[in-house]
Amino acid sequence: MIVRLRGQHTRFVRSLHSTASRSRELFDPNNVERPTDDVDVCIVGAGPAGLSAAIRLKQLEQDKGREIRVVVLEKGAEVGSHILSGAVLEPRALNELLPDWKQRSDHPLTQPTTSTQMRLFTKNRSFRIPQPPQMAKMGTYVISLSRVTAWLGSIAEEMGVEVYPGFAGAGLVYSKDGRSVLGVRTNEVGLDRQGRMKDSFEPGMEFRARVTLLAEGAHGSLSKEAIRRFKLREGRDPQTYGLGLKEVWRVDPSKYEPGKVVHTMGWPLDLHTYGGGWAYHMADGLVTLGLVIGLDYANPYLSPYREFQRMKHHPYFRDLLSGESTRIAYGARVLNEGGLQSVPKLNFPGGALIGCSAGFVNVPKIKGTHNAMKSGMLAAEAAFDVVASQTSESPSEDEPADMSAYETSLRNSWVHEDLYEVRNVRPSFNTPLGVVGGVLYSGIDTLLLRGRTPWTFRNKLGLSDAAHTKRASECKPIDYPPFEPPLSTDLLTSVSLTAIT
Repeated sequence: MIVRLRGQHTRFVRSLHSTASRSRELFDPNNVERPTDDVDVCIVGAGPAGLSAAIRLKQLEQDKGREIRVVVLEKGAEVGSHILSGAVLEPRALNELLPDWKQRSDHPLTQPTTSTQMRLFTKNRSFRIPQPPQMAKMGTYVISLSRVTAWLGSIAEEMGVEVYPGFAGAGLVYSKDGRSVLGVRTNEVGLDRQGRMKDSFEPGMEFRARVTLLAEGAHGSLSKEAIRRFKLREGRDPQTYGLGLKEVWRVDPSKYEPGKVVHTMGWPLDLHTYGGGWAYHMADGLVTLGLVIGLDYANPYLSPYREFQRMKHHPYFRDLLSGESTRIAYGARVLNEGGLQSVPKLNFPGGALIGCSAGFVNVPKIKGTHNAMKSGMLAAEAAFDVVASQTSESPSEDEPADMSAYETSLRNSWVHEDLYEVRNVRPSFNTPLGVVGGVLYSGIDTLLLRGRTPWTFRNKLGLSDAAHTKRASECKPIDYPPFEPPLSTDLLTSVSLTAIT
């Protein structure tokens, strides 16, 4: 009897749920009223590029006496929460943006780089080898990029920038004719799995802006939308990507060498797979280590995560992480690696791409933050001029922002010089030279030629990273070693350290 009643109750609840689901209206993003807010500049992404743009806009406001409203939307719960610690920062852009940063008592750039080296790994040994001069450059800082980003965020807010964490950009707002961007709409809440509106449904908000700057990072959803809609990749090489996996460890004091920077190549990757590892000794006894693998790898059995965990079994890393060492964070992110020839057109009617949304990584340096920040500053200067020249009291379809001046200024800046010098390095690995030939060519290019060549290697037009992947029947499965906790662990254990809920 009890079983029968339970069964009837279950069917009754399911019936109610089914009825409620049928009564819910399917969400149509094009047929919903949203609250709107007019701003001068809306920036999507509170990373180094987006915040540099916001700070520069407020500096221009102070210098020229023209008030400008700047809003920054950030999907993370806090500024910097989606940026994993551990990077080497070339402070060139920071010196221009905040010339007095060293006098600020709260700045987080406390660990200068003290040494750099490149090591070639075999399975059981490592050898020190010559490194590109761009990589060996001193005057850099080993930083927690998360802390630096949070610090820039606090400066932006002090200057009057409105920073909204927890607000993800869900879509672009277009003019009635669809030819220009008028702003950004944020994500909706209260939708069920079928996309129907629950009682708790709240529509996203529209920020209508005179200028919209997209600073989402590599392969951002709004950036992809703008690139596709406005054909920003026409005449440009396809972008190529790498996947970077990273951990932060508090190492045994006897293993810690503050400011030491090490880059690795070779094992655990084979001669047909592009990539390399690193270990950076940050401040406060912390070391960040990781592995970047080009996503044009051929073997579908390759697991970037397992390769990274296997890398830590090498005697070099096993020794570094031995003793009283504890892993405290894990994360992964995609990197734009295509170089200058893969940078899309940067401006579109109503806005522009900045930072990693466009792709400004200098591969031999293994650095891109300085270029991302500078791109944000240059975009801010162009955006300020646009806003100052417009006559309407609020964003108008009749005055779409022309940000072409940003593209011109970036082409004339040191960002272009930085990328032009190394334009052939990453593409050389996708020529008939192969990985080994690419290593040899890159050594000659970076050490001797320094980019002064009459040729430019192309990333194959129309060929994506995925097109390099072979069929499983053509490849051998990879026999990965078992995990050795706490040195190496399964994926779920690592994900528990990401602080993502």
